[in-house]
Order: sequence, then C-alpha cells, then structure tokens
Amino acid sequence: MSHVFHRSLSTSYPVAMAGDGPHLIDAEGKRYLDACGGAAVSCLGHADAAVIAAVQRQIATMAYAHSSFFTSEPMEQLADFLVARAPSGIDSVYFVSGGSEAVESALKLARQYFVERGQPQRRHVIARRQSYHGNTLGALATGGNAWRRQQFEPLLIGVTHVSPCYAYRDQPAYETEGDYVARLGQELEDNIAALGADNVMAFIAEPVVGATAGALPAVTGYFQHMRDICQRHGILLILDEVMCGMGRTGSLFACEQEAITADLICIAKGLGAGYQPIGAVMVSKEICDTIRAGTGFFQHGHTYIGHATACAAALAVQQQIEERDLLSNVRAMGGLLKERLHARFDDHAHVGDIRGRGLFLGLELVQDRASKQPFDPARRLHARIKAHAMQGGLMCYPMGGTIDGLHGDHILLAPPYIIDASHVDELVDKLGKAIDASLR
Repeated sequence: MSHVFHRSLSTSYPVAMAGDGPHLIDAEGKRYLDACGGAAVSCLGHADAAVIAAVQRQIATMAYAHSSFFTSEPMEQLADFLVARAPSGIDSVYFVSGGSEAVESALKLARQYFVERGQPQRRHVIARRQSYHGNTLGALATGGNAWRRQQFEPLLIGVTHVSPCYAYRDQPAYETEGDYVARLGQELEDNIAALGADNVMAFIAEPVVGATAGALPAVTGYFQHMRDICQRHGILLILDEVMCGMGRTGSLFACEQEAITADLICIAKGLGAGYQPIGAVMVSKEICDTIRAGTGFFQHGHTYIGHATACAAALAVQQQIEERDLLSNVRAMGGLLKERLHARFDDHAHVGDIRGRGLFLGLELVQDRASKQPFDPARRLHARIKAHAMQGGLMCYPMGGTIDGLHGDHILLAPPYIIDASHVDELVDKLGKAIDASLR
C-alpha cells in the first residue's frame, strides 16, 4: 500500500525509473513513447545532458535564495532571454513555480494595476467556456470547464464566460470565418456592456486551447478582433500560453502566429521542460511602469518565485531549443505528424476532427461523423484509450468533456521537440491500435 496521496486512489501506477530522449522507462524495463510530454511539459525530452549539467552547476554554487532578500544571476539572465524574444511591449518577467501560479499572479497583477491607476471599480474578468487556466481557486474560477469547477463552485469568484472559438462545432457551413469572428466579437461586446465597460479589468484566453478542448486553435482574425475590442474599452488582454507556448506550436510564443501581443502572457510547462518546476508571467512595460511609479510593490508572492536552480534549468532548456534550432523541427515534425494522422484517420468512422499547430495536435472522437454526435460519457472512451495506449507503450493525453465539460472525447498530442520521423510513425501506429482497441 502506497502512502502517496496519488491523483487517483483507485489506480495502480507503473513506476517511472528513467528517461531516454522521447521515451520513459518503467521499473520493469518497458519503454513508453512520451507523445504528450506528460501534460505538454517535456518539450526537450528526458535526460538532456546539457540541462542536467546546468542544474548540477547551479546547485553546487547556490540552489536557492529568497527573492525578498536577493536577485540571482540565473533569474536575471532568464528574464533577459525571454524579454529579448517576447512580443512587443513586454518588458519584464515575474517568475513562479507553475502554470496555475502564473494565472493567479496575472489576475492579481491586473487588479493591482487598475487600483494603482485610480480605477478600483475594474474587477470583472471575462474568460471563455471550455478553457482551462489552472487549479488554484482564482485560476479554476477563470477556467470554463464545468466538470472541473462543479464541486468547488461555492469557493470560486464570479467570472463571466463567453463562447470559445470552436469552429468545428459552432461555425455553421453557411457562415464565413469573418462573420463567425464578428459574431463572437459581438458576444464579447455584449457581455462587456452588461458588466459596464469601466468595470471590466481583463479578458483571458488560450491562443490554442489545450487540456479541455484538445489543441483547439482559433480561426484567422479572431484574436486580432478580441484584442481590438479590449483596447477600445481599456481592458487588459491576458494570454494563457502555459500549455501552448514556449515553442509548442512552432513559434516561441503562440500569439506570434496571431500577429498580436498582450498585456500579460502566462507561460510554464515548456519553459522548464520538467527539469525543474517553473512558470512566469510576462508583463507589459505599461503595467510595470504603473506599479513602479505607484506603490512600487506587487502585493503578492510565493516562497519559491525566481528559484535560482529552476531559472538555471529553464535558461538551459531555452538555450538548447534555440541553439539546436528545435523550433524548425517542431514545424517540420508537426507537419509530418499532422499528415500521418490525416492519412491514418481521415476515413476513420469515429475521428471527427484533427486539429492544432506544430507539435500540439488533437483528435476529436465522435459516435457519428455526419452529425458530430459524441459518445455517451458513461462509456469513458478517453479513459479506455489512455489505458490501451499505455499497454502498447504510448503516453497520450485523452480527455472527456470536450464539448461542455461532460460530453465529448478528445486526444491531445504534445511530443518532445526532438522527435524524428521514426517516432512520428511509432506514435501514429500505436495510437491507431489504442483507439481501435478501445472501440471494440
């Protein structure tokens, strides 16, 4: 009997013992192709020698110094690296330990920004249904997945949720992309008006929705339109790139592909690639300057923010990605993987949609392709696929509740940036077998 309070107390987990590039190895010596990076985390694969050496050097020198007393070279260097490559307007970085902390920090930073600007009435946040922004209470409240929120609703702050940009299900065949974007924009405008434009502090969205919708990108022009609406009303735009950022979609920041910037950008997962726990909020110059000229103090903090070893690990990860030009491989292998998925599943009776960008791809499963009817949730198809995939030596990220938190199943794929064509073939072959076995 394990004394670990595991995620599932009714599951017996294999023991992970070692990593080898894109594979994990359990205590029995079985190898698993990590086609999801755990949760889109292990972008550099496992046991990268350069990152391990950087962590060892930092620990040998100084593992940790509390940020209320000191800064550190790794923290300063990582901030410089990120800001130099960030979208326009981003000027500083607030380091935390993970994605939920990053979103929580962004919400509080947005609130303090408006308090210091003399607009304390701005308190409302608008987010999107079927989004996921983390599991701390503020981040969970902001997320739009009904199942994840349900039992904790009495503890959550009120957040307004609008429709996601979910063209596969919500854009009729007769509606152009431009008209669809306009309709979603009007919904945002209507909700801003209902709350009072001067009372809204932020709109938050994932550029490519990850865990709850399965690598769901927006249609062309959507984010530019949302950004324009926010700017017109003086509302901050928070982009949650915790899962889709740091190169996962083929550019370092996912919003680069939308040709926009933001006031706050949340990153984590691929920032440190799992070698250390780390996340961050990228902060605009306007927000930083406002607080510097006001109280000069962000009323927030966690013990491990700016952790020296975590920053050293993340800097080494990002340097490896850049020096080895791995984003080119993300684009090339992402294109190949998408091509192979289409070849394998375009004629599959129960794969309704294949979507995503770079090495961040998803498959939506349906009972009937013509009507897009989902499977009965009681069947727990996503859980069956995960079990069969693990039996076959494949780690993927299937989830249920794709449509509304209850109905719908999808599979999220987020393999390491280091994969080659042989890994793509292995992934598609094992995934096809797992899906077919689960549907028998």
